[in-house]
Amino acid sequence: MTTQQPLAVGLLGAGRMGSFHAETLAHRLPGVRLVAIADPTPGAARSLGDRLGCATAYTDIGELIADPHIDAVVIATPARTHADLVEAAAKAGKAVYCEKPMAVTLAEADRAIAAAADAGVLLQVGFNRRYDAGFRAAHEKIAAGAIGTPQLLRSLTRDPALADPARIPPWTIFLETLIHDFDVLRHLNPGAEPVEVFAMADALIRPDFKDRGLLDTAVVTVRFDNGALATAEASFQAVYGYDVRAEILGSAGMLTMGDVRRTHLTAYGPDGVAAECVTYDQHLFHDAYVAELADFTDSVRTERTPSATGEDARAALAIALAAIQSVTTGAPVRVDKLQDL
Repeated sequence: MTTQQPLAVGLLGAGRMGSFHAETLAHRLPGVRLVAIADPTPGAARSLGDRLGCATAYTDIGELIADPHIDAVVIATPARTHADLVEAAAKAGKAVYCEKPMAVTLAEADRAIAAAADAGVLLQVGFNRRYDAGFRAAHEKIAAGAIGTPQLLRSLTRDPALADPARIPPWTIFLETLIHDFDVLRHLNPGAEPVEVFAMADALIRPDFKDRGLLDTAVVTVRFDNGALATAEASFQAVYGYDVRAEILGSAGMLTMGDVRRTHLTAYGPDGVAAECVTYDQHLFHDAYVAELADFTDSVRTERTPSATGEDARAALAIALAAIQSVTTGAPVRVDKLQDL
């Protein structure tokens, strides 16, 4: 493929995240064309396509994957469909961008990675925090030795509200929320890998749904092979906003990143001090979401490795699965002794 040819991309999944990615593919990336959208919900792909000027819409995802005019696909379907779609798209010769998690079992992850490798196609996974300006700068400083050897790491994700607990599958807090934090902890501890995981979780926001498998609050500790100790925490309801932060303490300094404030404006008045807070992930990470698709499409055209690979997705998944096993057993779990779901 020459760099002069527009990259023809198809979108799988026309929901909340898929719609944002569709807008990016249609309007924000030079040299990229959104040529088709697929969603099994009747009318969803057509409605989104009409809004963005994309003429081809499918209700059968398999038809989009088989479309010979498509060079690459962006997968934004429900999490538990991801691995099969990665495998199918790779076998069809399409480069693949997949939203996190790429898979929910290690066996699925291995099949997805192998399918991309066997087909010789690029596979990138949606760990958007790697593309946020603050997180990216932190990684560059750590890799350059600016804070010495990482010793203590912390990452947290707090969603603004728990809307409908009945719609949340079991173990979502680890597989779909903290999966970002697990990737961040690896990314900000370059060259190190996790060796042991201990996790605690409960339903503190909606305890009435605990017997249906809901866990809405969690803390995970991770020990790395370079000696670093890390914590990751998540809550499905922080009433003040959407809160994503990280902190890395090294032998020669510390870095912090993330800010829940919408702007750096702080108001001082008779009721005290106040600042507006971000309440939506697409506001906090708008530029990062665009940058990750820019990296994907540029990587496809230039045949280079993207920042977030299938192997990165598997490594973060292993931490998530170890956390699930730890909650189930009440004991620390060695990652090399992990039992797959």
